Amino acid sequence: MSKPGKKLKFEQAMERLDAIVEAMESGQIGIEESIAKYEEAMRLAADCREILDEAEQRIKKIQQDATGRLRTEPFEPEATAPTDDENAE
Repeated sequence: MSKPGKKLKFEQAMERLDAIVEAMESGQIGIEESIAKYEEAMRLAADCREILDEAEQRIKKIQQDATGRLRTEPFEPEATAPTDDENAE
């Protein structure tokens, strides 16, 4: 399980999501553990969406200059409001 406040890299989050799905599909875990894993999976999925959204914004920042060469501009993500999980800490 990921530590609160520490986000996994996209690939790590996807691997963890795969492991959660396997555990839940196996039928070897109880209802309480299934619910906890589901909650973790939802947090991981949100983190993955955020990572992909930021990657998309960075890609959109790539532009051509007057000579036709590609140039990049630094992407500054907008400050986001704390999530309910962050407010609870």
